[in-house]
Amino acid sequence: MSRRLRLCVFGVGALGLAALLVWGLAGLPSFGEFDGHYGQLLAHMTVPERKATSSISVTTFDFRGVDTLGEEFILFTAAVGILVLLRIQRVGEDVAAEPARVRRPAADSKTLQSIAAALVAPVLVLGLYIVAHGHLTPGGGFQGGVILMTAFLLIYLAGTHLHMGRARPLDAMEISEALGAAGFALLGIRGILLAGAYLQNFISFGMVGSLLSGGDIPLLNVSVGLEVMGALLVVLGELLDQRLLMRRDSR
Repeated sequence: MSRRLRLCVFGVGALGLAALLVWGLAGLPSFGEFDGHYGQLLAHMTVPERKATSSISVTTFDFRGVDTLGEEFILFTAAVGILVLLRIQRVGEDVAAEPARVRRPAADSKTLQSIAAALVAPVLVLGLYIVAHGHLTPGGGFQGGVILMTAFLLIYLAGTHLHMGRARPLDAMEISEALGAAGFALLGIRGILLAGAYLQNFISFGMVGSLLSGGDIPLLNVSVGLEVMGALLVVLGELLDQRLLMRRDSR
């Protein structure tokens, strides 16, 4: 096939794809409008039936809680896969045995260290707030878990891990990840035992606007927050171990 013919075929394919995209997007509603009956039904059921003010969290952790359980275990499986692959590569290595005299802060800039150390507490409080209020305001376990992980990352960037016995408590991170994943699944089983269906609510819904409202949705948010924080910290800790090994081997 000549070069000119290949260009013609490519051009016709590109035009066809563009026409298909235009045709597919032509029937979409205007920006900010939504005419889905399922979404409208969920929005109207959130407050009167679940006593929560975040329809997204109610949908995520209640109406389609089984899907969320699958999403949580996708992250759990991905973190475990990274652990297996990276630890196989360093069989017999021991990062913790690295001499203390060659360890350096993550950041050489005193300004960066000071800012990172000052932000640890506010970011930690923000993460806890996002997790705890996930059924009332935008956020929840997934978003709050990422913020909580960021607080521990700031500890590393500030260089304060040099004053700890170990830079990264991987055992605690792995326990957090396991507790979060197991907690979500066990809450679902508790629903079978006490309410007759998996992930069926078995706690009083409380009053609208209260922190202790929404039934078991706040507990599910906490479970997801622990799992997301633990999984991301485990992955980050393993990558940092790899970095320390590479630095040690290069000397």
